[in-house]
Amino acid sequence: MDTSKAGADGYIKADWVKVNGTQFNNVGVKYKGNSSYNIASIKNPLHIELDAFQEQDYNGVVDIKLGNNYQDPSMIREVLSYQMLGNYMDCSRSNFAKVYINGAYYGVYSNTESVNKKFYSSHFYNPDNINVKCNPTVLPGSATKCNLRYLGNDSSAYFNYYEVKSDHGWNDLVRLCDTVTNFPSSLENNLDLDRALWMLAYNIAMINLDSYSGAFCQNYYLYKNEHKQYCPVIWDLNMNFGGFPFVGSGTVSLGSLNISQEQNLALNIHATDIHWPLINKIQANARWKKMYNAHVKTIINEMITSGTYTNLAQVHQALIDTSVLSDTHKSYSYANFQNGLTANVSVGSYSVPGIAVLMNARKNYLLTQPEFTSAEPAVSGVACSNGSLNTVVTITAQITNANYVQLAYRFNDRDLFTKVNMFDDGAHGDGVVGDNVYGAQFILSSNQVQYYLYSENANVGLFSPARAEHEFYEYSILPHPATGKVVINEFLAKNQSDVKNEFHLNEDWIELFNTTNYDISLSNCYLSNSGSNRSKYAFPDKTIIPARSFLMVWADEMTIGDQLHANFKLNNDGDDLYLTLYSGNEIDSKIFGAQSSDKSEGRCPDGYGLFEILKYPSYGQYNCFVGIEEEQTNSSAMQVYPVPSSDKITLRSGSKEKEQIKIYNVMGELISAFELDQETSINVSLYANGIYFIKNQKNESRKFIIQH
Repeated sequence: MDTSKAGADGYIKADWVKVNGTQFNNVGVKYKGNSSYNIASIKNPLHIELDAFQEQDYNGVVDIKLGNNYQDPSMIREVLSYQMLGNYMDCSRSNFAKVYINGAYYGVYSNTESVNKKFYSSHFYNPDNINVKCNPTVLPGSATKCNLRYLGNDSSAYFNYYEVKSDHGWNDLVRLCDTVTNFPSSLENNLDLDRALWMLAYNIAMINLDSYSGAFCQNYYLYKNEHKQYCPVIWDLNMNFGGFPFVGSGTVSLGSLNISQEQNLALNIHATDIHWPLINKIQANARWKKMYNAHVKTIINEMITSGTYTNLAQVHQALIDTSVLSDTHKSYSYANFQNGLTANVSVGSYSVPGIAVLMNARKNYLLTQPEFTSAEPAVSGVACSNGSLNTVVTITAQITNANYVQLAYRFNDRDLFTKVNMFDDGAHGDGVVGDNVYGAQFILSSNQVQYYLYSENANVGLFSPARAEHEFYEYSILPHPATGKVVINEFLAKNQSDVKNEFHLNEDWIELFNTTNYDISLSNCYLSNSGSNRSKYAFPDKTIIPARSFLMVWADEMTIGDQLHANFKLNNDGDDLYLTLYSGNEIDSKIFGAQSSDKSEGRCPDGYGLFEILKYPSYGQYNCFVGIEEEQTNSSAMQVYPVPSSDKITLRSGSKEKEQIKIYNVMGELISAFELDQETSINVSLYANGIYFIKNQKNESRKFIIQH
């Protein structure tokens, strides 16, 4: 592995790797890291790729990246940092791992989710857009920065500072750098500004200088979303909380900050240094600067002033305590680990601060700064008026000490927020002029809306909710589904029946069922057949599944506007099915094996029962009926028509004698009983919508449907 690291950095084939007891054969392993790797060290960071030589995964994960806690005497910096960052922007998950190699215990590692196609699928819905890793590949020098500074049109000028991980993207990256450096008025068209603000706010609040905000402007990814905006993703947080004290300058000063300087680092560091063009442009724009400061304030208040970070840190310390004690390859002592919050530790040319030593003093410094002491707007009573689809709704809020208020709203989590001003002028649903109630109106063109407010005065800004855009308010005409409320009810992966889509094709289909007595919105819900990308197919914004009703989706890889055609097919040799909310919360799922031709799997009873192979596919109909099964009798037997009906049905007996007749609902409950003399009409106008069965004394049955 050392030889490979020194050469082509390729994978070595391990005979097997076990993850939580599950064994995978023929797995790729290699060392990773730059400064964190040392040929003289026993405990080096590892990259394990389960599918390097054959297709396999662990719960959808194929890349396992294990950090060796480089320059971190506390051994918890990386896991703690990602856990906190996840409150404000999309980032990797991270936890701890006990690692054994050839049976020998190598100690506690951090295990951090790879920023790869699976990550992009989960957070940006499409894994195949432009993906740039921002880490310099040259030795330190005057230009060693991934700083988004324009270096001219020749893309080769950028090769030493960025790694384009996608098949293309160099020219796009050059255009982004040109925009950041020279055309800031177009910045929001090319960069997800709010994610960039959160990234910079987190870096400066937590003294995460091994980042864009530090000497090398590194350790972040850029991913181009569906709206042609680059979205920053923070990476490599093992040296957060002052573990990397090199703030840098235009010539990459390698002189380190001391702990006191870190504690008192200014919010506007690099504001005028041309080697940090993104920071330049944000600090030069009065509104963006206030937004950035508001984000810093939110992080400090929620994570540091509240004591949240110390509580989390202590939980992590207790979790890994005995494993660290028995880790003979750790770089620092067990005492250093135990005192990781309260003791500074020399790591050579500088000292790494105890996490609480740094952050408690940092909090005290920031609380004295004008950005924290100036009176901010006060926001309360945020509300959305009740509305129906395609009608005007009003967002209002009580806001004082503000001279500017903005509403941002969207109807789908894949959309950009539309931003409009709010007014206290009596003309925007805000009540009386000057009553400090601000309002804005728009047409509700979906079943729901997501929104947030931003307000500011001459000195500071405020988001409501504070974690916007990462979090937001919601208003929905209808409730969203929850587990058991909407279910995957039936599916067919090998359709050769007469049931065809509108193009007369025998395609796969999926049936959902609403088990409740009220309508449910499927806006911002997803269907998928991939555990690693559960947001493959987004339901159209206006999709509703009515009470006690079915909703059919063709799985035919067709994208047809607002029609229910999923962009995937089902594998009849076996596949997965997932129904999820935009938040990633699972509503329902089913993993199934091989299906035979026209043999669907469905729940029995519908909505609640276990899946079973059905005798006949029941596209958009009930799969089974409690205590009743429709008899297949000849034409001279009992008949019922019309089907469906809304007001009355005609029942014709197949017998010349009078018959005793009973009507049941689908749950087997007796609805009505009477005597039939060859033919009669029955008033069913008061029957609820649904399927019913008529049985005669010979136990023959007929089905009819009420549809008002």
